Amino acid sequence: MATPSNIIPYKAMILAAGRGERMRPLTDALPKPLLRAGGHALIEYQLRNLARAGYVDIVINHAYLGEMIENALGNGERYGVNIHYSPEKVVLETAGGIANALPLLTDQSSNLPFVVVNADIYCELDYASLLPAMRALQINQRLAHLVLVDNPSHHSGGDFALQGDQVMLTGVNRLTFSGIGIYQPRLFNELKPGLAGKLAPLLRQAMQAGKVSGEYFSGRWVDVGTPERLELLDKQLNSQSELSKTGSV
Repeated sequence: MATPSNIIPYKAMILAAGRGERMRPLTDALPKPLLRAGGHALIEYQLRNLARAGYVDIVINHAYLGEMIENALGNGERYGVNIHYSPEKVVLETAGGIANALPLLTDQSSNLPFVVVNADIYCELDYASLLPAMRALQINQRLAHLVLVDNPSHHSGGDFALQGDQVMLTGVNRLTFSGIGIYQPRLFNELKPGLAGKLAPLLRQAMQAGKVSGEYFSGRWVDVGTPERLELLDKQLNSQSELSKTGSV
C-alpha cells in the first residue's frame, strides 16, 4: 500500500458504472465490479494495485446498484486510499462519466493528468510504471496515453496501431486498448457534466491530430467480460494462490 515515501500527486479513477449485461444472471443482484475471482472482488485488485503504486486519491463512478459498491468499499481506508464517489443517475458512458467526475479529479490551477482504469479487468501492470508518461503529458501537447495489449481471441482485430510511442487509427501493428489510460482534462472540454458521451470518438479525434501516445504491456491482462472468463480467471488465481502457499511459485 502507499506509504509517505511513494505517494504521488496524481489522482486515479475506476470506471464502475456499467450494467454488465453480458454477465447476467450474475449481475442481476450484484454490480459487475463486485464479482469475485480468486477470493476478491474485481475492483479490489485495481484498488490494491493503485495503492501499491502510490495513488491515494481515487474516484469511483457508479450507477447500477451503486450503493452496494459504496457499502463494500467504504472510504477506502482499509486499502490505504481515499475513495471519492461520483454517482450517476443514468449511465453516462465512459467519457461522460469521466467528464462528470472532473471536479473530483482535477482543478483549474493544477490541470494535472489522471489515470483511468476499468473495474472489470484483471491486469498485473505496475501502475507506478505510468509515472513517466503522466509527467510527459503535463508538459507536451498530447491529450492521452493508452496502455495497449495483445489482442485476445474474442477481439482479434484489435483497436489501434502503435508506431513508436504514438497511437494511430490505422497500421499493421494493431493492438487492443486495455481499458487503462491517462488523460488530460482538456480532452473532455466539449462534454457537459451530466450528459452521456463515448470515449472512442474523442480518442479518434485526438489520434488524427497526433495527440495520443501509448505503450505496450506484455504481461497478464484479462477482459473479464463474460461468466466463462470470470470462472476461468477464478480458477487460475486460486491455483496460483495454492502454488504460492506450497512454495512452488
